[in-house]
Amino acid sequence: MTSMPRGGAADRRSRRAAAALGAVSAGLLVLSACDKPSPIATVTVGGKSVSTETDCYTDGKEVTQEEIAKCLKAKDLKSITIDTDEKVRFGVDPEIADKGWTILLNGQPLMGEPTKKTYLSVGGYVFFNAQYGIQGDTVVVSIREGKNKATGVWSFKFKKEDDS
Repeated sequence: MTSMPRGGAADRRSRRAAAALGAVSAGLLVLSACDKPSPIATVTVGGKSVSTETDCYTDGKEVTQEEIAKCLKAKDLKSITIDTDEKVRFGVDPEIADKGWTILLNGQPLMGEPTKKTYLSVGGYVFFNAQYGIQGDTVVVSIREGKNKATGVWSFKFKKEDDS
């Protein structure tokens, strides 16, 4: 009868199994410490789309005016070129729609009451109309989640398509 010396193949296998289990456990621990991503908002014009998450999202808690102002001044806003003759389509995750949302044009509400739809379409001409106080060929357009208090803000930079 052959016996294995202590520290033989059986011990090496159990150490490898323990090491693998430890690595998997550590990986799961790291993943569980990550914040879940914020919901996505998308803008589509013709065949072009841009989507974004936001830094102005606190998973249902109110976002302060200071935080919103900081987010609206972010330099790395996703941008899209707008043909004023086309429809601009806004799409939001159901999580945003459930809380109600509205479109902000340079920080001011474009529509009266928040909608609970996941999709909304607006004429492109609206975003560069002097009637709404718009000057120039770029404008910041935001989606604000929440009815009475903002619980998230997703912003985009709209650039007017050159008419020439």
